[in-house]
Amino acid sequence: MSPDKEIQLGSYGYLRVAAAVPAVSVADVRRNAETVTEAIDRAARAGASVVVLPELCVTGYTCADLFHQRLLLKSAYDALSRIAEHTAGLPGMLVAVGMPVIKDGDLYNCAVLVSSGSLLGVVPKTYLPNYGEFYEQRWFASGAGVKGMVKIQEHLVPMGTDLLFDMQGVKIGVELCEDLWAPNPPSTQAALAGAELILNLSASNEVIGKHDYLLSLIRQQSARLHAGYVYASAGHGESSTDVVFAGNGIIAESGTLLASTPRFTGEPAMAVADIDLALLRHDRRFSSTWRDSVALARPEYRRIEVPAELPRTVNRLCRRIDAAPFVPSDDSRRAERCREIISIQAAGLVRRLQATGCKRLVVGVSGGLDSTLALLVAHRAFELTGLDLKGIIGITMPGFGTTGRTYNNATELVKCLGATLREISIAKAVRQHFEDIGHDEAVHDVTYENGQARERTQILMDYANKVGGMVLGTGDLSELALGWCTYNGDHMSMYGVNASVPKTLVRHLVQYFADTTPNEALRRVLIDIIDTPISPELLPATASGEIDQKTEDLVGPYRLHDFVLYNLLRYGFEPRKIYMLACNVFQDEYDPEFIKHWMKVFYRRFFNQQFKRSCMPDGPKVGSVCLSPRGDWRMPSDASARLWLEECEDL
Repeated sequence: MSPDKEIQLGSYGYLRVAAAVPAVSVADVRRNAETVTEAIDRAARAGASVVVLPELCVTGYTCADLFHQRLLLKSAYDALSRIAEHTAGLPGMLVAVGMPVIKDGDLYNCAVLVSSGSLLGVVPKTYLPNYGEFYEQRWFASGAGVKGMVKIQEHLVPMGTDLLFDMQGVKIGVELCEDLWAPNPPSTQAALAGAELILNLSASNEVIGKHDYLLSLIRQQSARLHAGYVYASAGHGESSTDVVFAGNGIIAESGTLLASTPRFTGEPAMAVADIDLALLRHDRRFSSTWRDSVALARPEYRRIEVPAELPRTVNRLCRRIDAAPFVPSDDSRRAERCREIISIQAAGLVRRLQATGCKRLVVGVSGGLDSTLALLVAHRAFELTGLDLKGIIGITMPGFGTTGRTYNNATELVKCLGATLREISIAKAVRQHFEDIGHDEAVHDVTYENGQARERTQILMDYANKVGGMVLGTGDLSELALGWCTYNGDHMSMYGVNASVPKTLVRHLVQYFADTTPNEALRRVLIDIIDTPISPELLPATASGEIDQKTEDLVGPYRLHDFVLYNLLRYGFEPRKIYMLACNVFQDEYDPEFIKHWMKVFYRRFFNQQFKRSCMPDGPKVGSVCLSPRGDWRMPSDASARLWLEECEDL
């Protein structure tokens, strides 16, 4: 699939939604009907299947005692008819519009759901604020417990807080403004009844600090419910007699802010985003807490079918695709993430040192990124415990592929950290081993490579026994996923501090140490290590002494593999969806055939290398994606990759 081809949203599990903030004229209902239909048209042009408009947008939220005027209410009903008629020409779109509705003599602040010219349902606001600047109970009755039908002109429409709208299998719940701020928001019960998308029609005024709190509420509610949340709040045109409305269109998904409108613009605004329903459904299936909550609640809701024409076809996704999902793009967030990860790694190692009584660590130092990070974490752990840094023994073990650059960086790194440096060449021992097993040293095959890796591990293990210490593993999450490690070689240690750190993040963690160290010599060494090509250095160097065996030439770019790994394990996405996302996010770096080729390599290796992960050493979990067989990932070592590889072939 080429990135310039059209994307069928529904087939990949997406639903496009819009939060629209039209300009209103207080009590000018005819004008408001026009601005609402203009907003609906704009959402339709954007390809949205669901559009949410603000609370009481048909009349204006700030009408106050005008809500008691029969003319205003009658005009609102007439405006609703015009809005409904307008949607008849927009099949497949669900519109949520805010207006006052009368039922059994009481007036309610409601969301009216409209689609394809029909009034589908009316959801009244449950919690009416009556404090500070709010006086809603002066005009409206609470919708708590309201059920049944309501007559709107000649239409008999379902009304109540127990309505779920079913849009070709997508369940949608509705709440209004203050409902979200309540201790038990109606959206919680709607989600437990099956709602995957929550619509909130709001009119929230601006005061200092309120916006940040609002964003946190929306993010937290969407995260707690494993749901999408679409919020549209009143803006320009509302009365500023005592309060100011800035206009807020906000779309969140499972704790992540997908889109928002600028505030205080004085113009109509709209936020548009694609909600990933496949992601939400995966998280609900994965969470036993969610399943238990649903089983305990068992709320009863009426289901309203929405006439829809899904899926829609679009040219691009309206959501940010993160090319490096393990690495925050924002500098300050990335620095904070690095601090936290290093603290987790160091804390895990400190506990292991305390539990074993060890005062010495043995680390194989190659001059590469992974062993550098392990050594830096060991240094941090020893500082925390007050242990003598000389108890960290960094062993460099030159072999047939070791270059002067990596050798010098390894030795300088150990010296800069004040650890103990040992150099033990593996050449003589490996040659003896080759002679013993009858292997020709000139044949640079897997025996040639793995013989070196296992000799290094033997040295580390035996030296640890000699000094009463333990071997600190250096392998990372990406290598474990690909099985890019020698079984019972660098695959094995007594504690693996990098086991859940992906390769794309290792580089940034080392960079963090370089950026924060006051030791200029250490900083220079770390920067050069970061700039060194990734290599196991198990094949001879070039004639000029440079690294010849480059890992990413052999197994593919870690940037792409980490992208596949994250989306496979975190969300359970199938190859075709990951491929579509990769083609879009990497379109300036890799062509589609390149992506397809390395995805096939990833799936093949991920499945056939599980046996290495089934017996991997202990190590601290630092993120949501982890391959520990004792924790996050349990898979038979002989599971078949056929389904995944066949789907890759069909891409």
